[in-house]
Amino acid sequence: CLESHVREVFGPAVPEDWQQAPLQENRLKHRLLARLAAELGHAVPNSQLHRMRRAGDVLGFYRTPVKDGTKIDELAAAELPPNLKIIWQQ
Repeated sequence: CLESHVREVFGPAVPEDWQQAPLQENRLKHRLLARLAAELGHAVPNSQLHRMRRAGDVLGFYRTPVKDGTKIDELAAAELPPNLKIIWQQ
């Protein structure tokens, strides 16, 4: 559970509403995100690290379903107009 990881990493400094715990100290932020990445099997991408300002932001990231397909797969499966076709050869 994310709350237990936040409380373990940040200790007594965690506010009562743990989702409001700030992730300002990079060392602790890294420790939390590394633990979650190892446990859950996927990490916050570098391009989104700046968005992780509070524990609630991390919770929001991990609540978002992981997409396994690529954009090409999405386009190929989408209902396209009749004059548009996607041909994918590997």
